[in-house]
Amino acid sequence: MEVIHERCCGLDIHKKSIVACLSLPGPKGAATTTVRTFGAMTGDILALLDWLVEAGCTQVAMESTDVYWKPIWNLLEGVFTLLLVNPRHMKAVPGRKTDVSDAEWIASLLRHGLLTGSYVPERAQRELRELTRYRTTLVRERTAEANRLQKTLEGATIKLATVATDILGKSGRDPHGADRRCDRCGSDGAICARAAAREAPGARASVGRTVRRSPALHGGAAAGAHRLP
Repeated sequence: MEVIHERCCGLDIHKKSIVACLSLPGPKGAATTTVRTFGAMTGDILALLDWLVEAGCTQVAMESTDVYWKPIWNLLEGVFTLLLVNPRHMKAVPGRKTDVSDAEWIASLLRHGLLTGSYVPERAQRELRELTRYRTTLVRERTAEANRLQKTLEGATIKLATVATDILGKSGRDPHGADRRCDRCGSDGAICARAAAREAPGARASVGRTVRRSPALHGGAAAGAHRLP
């Protein structure tokens, strides 16, 4: 079978370990393989990177195992040509022997160009995708909590949703306007509302006002209370 990549490596990724099979050209065109096991911590992945660089490896293929492949991809990206393989596609390739490990099988398929890689976006796009997906999750959780709160209030016969469009908004949290500020003077909304009620037309007729005049206006006489007509 034709050899496409002479210096390549297949990675079998687990939660706590990484099995790497390095395939290099040997005598008379036969491939020589070397299998090593590394840990899954950052230092272990960097040791794997150094080992592959010293061997002159150019192609690396790995299975998309849960999320365990992501830190390996991030550290090896830019140094080698990476290939993320769907395990279902890899198992569909015929000819595998039962005594061959996953790493050796991946390296063999990669060497002959029989693997099809999955699409992996660029680093900036991956980071943006994680942020947007996390934001979507938070918005859904907030909506679920708002619905749960509204059901609780309805069960307690508190019809807050009938007077407030958003029960978690400003009007829902402060239905009486205690925390509102006047647009004209900036004072407390409740105080300003009472002052506006006193200044409304007809308020003088309904409420008797008692004013205290200054003594200077009466020649130093003591100020007296006078009821306006």
